Amino acid sequence: MTRNVKISLAALGAFALIVAALLFATRPDTPETGAAAGTPDSLVTADAARLNDAPNASATLVEFADFQCPACGQVQPIMDQLVAQYGDRVQFVFRNFPLPMHQNAEAAALAGEAARAQGAFHPMYERLFQTQRDWSESPDAATVFRGYAQDLGLDLNAYDAAIADPATAAKIQADKDAGTAAGVEGTPTIFVNGEKVQLRSVQDITDALDAAVNR
Repeated sequence: MTRNVKISLAALGAFALIVAALLFATRPDTPETGAAAGTPDSLVTADAARLNDAPNASATLVEFADFQCPACGQVQPIMDQLVAQYGDRVQFVFRNFPLPMHQNAEAAALAGEAARAQGAFHPMYERLFQTQRDWSESPDAATVFRGYAQDLGLDLNAYDAAIADPATAAKIQADKDAGTAAGVEGTPTIFVNGEKVQLRSVQDITDALDAAVNR
């Protein structure tokens, strides 16, 4: 790892304890069972949302997350920093895993997918996580999310059509099914090259990525 990367990671250290605490606070009581049996091919589909464009990457990170999950919200800026640091060496993939305990998680996932259909997943992903506290308890989150789509300059007719299209909900369900099959029990759950990362701190993610890209 380069000196600049080490410095950047050090700057993220303040997040580590917060993230670790939130990770364990939001997960079910079921114990972790180690690395999942999933492979990169089974976890990454052609229509999966991507945080970067790295077709020749030597490693793939897949995050299963819930837009209303507080721990996922804490991880979001860290993921963006990791995307910047690892560049085209790692393909970063996001898959939906809205939890039933979160009343607006499904609507947020729909908003993310509707934005993805217009090539704007990443800005919507950032907006949803950065404003999480604003809409988590909203009785009309769908209207809030449509406002975000307008702010981002999306075609609102196409956005509305994607929200209403059963295929969009089916895509989210497919993400959830893939996560369940891979052993996802809570969010965020991260896989690097198909192996589940045991999340205790940010260092667990960077260690897994370093091992993957240096093989």
